[in-house]
Amino acid sequence: MLIDTSVLARLLQPHHPLYAVADRAIERLVSEGRDLYVVPQNLIELWVVGTRPVEQNGLGMNAADMARELIRIKRMFLLLPDSAAVYSVWESLVTQHNVSGKPAHDAHLVAAMRTHGLKSILTFDPSGFTRYADVEVIQPASIATRGT
Repeated sequence: MLIDTSVLARLLQPHHPLYAVADRAIERLVSEGRDLYVVPQNLIELWVVGTRPVEQNGLGMNAADMARELIRIKRMFLLLPDSAAVYSVWESLVTQHNVSGKPAHDAHLVAAMRTHGLKSILTFDPSGFTRYADVEVIQPASIATRGT
């Protein structure tokens, strides 16, 4: 399962209302033995939002703190490589689905998923993935509250 940047960002914000949901979902998936992955695109997006000023909808972190968080994230999740194959799949997706603007980032995540054989993504923002019928979109709340 790929972990979306929206979930990773909440894991950096212990005081955010969605932190507990993200944390619990990850904890539960790990306890179930699920393999959880990130790709370079996630880490790039996380760096952008993490180091962007709070006034611009970022987390306002400095580069040194963000670098430490990337190390922590890479210890928590398996990092899959980017490749020319991912790019080829991405190019096909954005052309086939007429993707433009920011949704091209989500298409890149889907391309990485397809290239690495992943079928599901854990995300707080399912709207970016609805055009891809083969992607199982899972919201953290559905995992965090399972069995309670």
